[in-house]
Amino acid sequence: MTKFSEFKDGCFGEIPLQIGVFPFGLAFGILGIECGLSNIQTFLLSSIVFAGASQIVFAQLIFTSTPASIIVGTVGIVNLRHILYGISLSGYLKNLTLGWRLILAYLITDEAYAVSYKRFSEKKKTKNMHYHLLGSGLTLWTSWQIATFLGIFIGHFIPESLNLEFAIPLSFIAIVVISIKDKIKFSVFITSAVLSVAFKDLPWNLWIIFSALIAILFGMLISNKIRTK
Repeated sequence: MTKFSEFKDGCFGEIPLQIGVFPFGLAFGILGIECGLSNIQTFLLSSIVFAGASQIVFAQLIFTSTPASIIVGTVGIVNLRHILYGISLSGYLKNLTLGWRLILAYLITDEAYAVSYKRFSEKKKTKNMHYHLLGSGLTLWTSWQIATFLGIFIGHFIPESLNLEFAIPLSFIAIVVISIKDKIKFSVFITSAVLSVAFKDLPWNLWIIFSALIAILFGMLISNKIRTK
């Protein structure tokens, strides 16, 4: 596989996922402005942070005048999954230069990871396979920037009946559902969902942190019990 063929496969593999990503980006562009962020602040969140869930949480917490420490902590918790992505990809990318690893770390998102990890784990390793992640990541990055830009500047023309905000939970539900492959993951998913509803009235959106941490701990306990049997 040449550099171009790997890059092309990554690009084409990512395109179908933009059906859900693009409305998500539009919704964020609209939400950022509604939460009091300026046009440039909203756009820079997409180009610098480049993490949809974190951007949504950040904008909402800013809107509710949440203390900076809570914002940093909440956004950090939401982004912890990227550490797991990096760990699972490290074996395939460990021989790259620091420059390459920094670029790919920036481009790793839920959808790009899903597409490229499938290629890395199911097909033959090659010296050019990191170009696949470059292609999937850049495709998603480009789509996200365009969607955010359009959401900022033409979002007020989009009819509310389209309910673009609904694309946000749907995007993450789709990713989570695909990853549920055993009873432990299913129990974590159900626990987190139930706790999210139970803690929804907590201030500063702390339900995100509490429901996630408790569900993870619950999953670890179940896993340990199974191993000790």
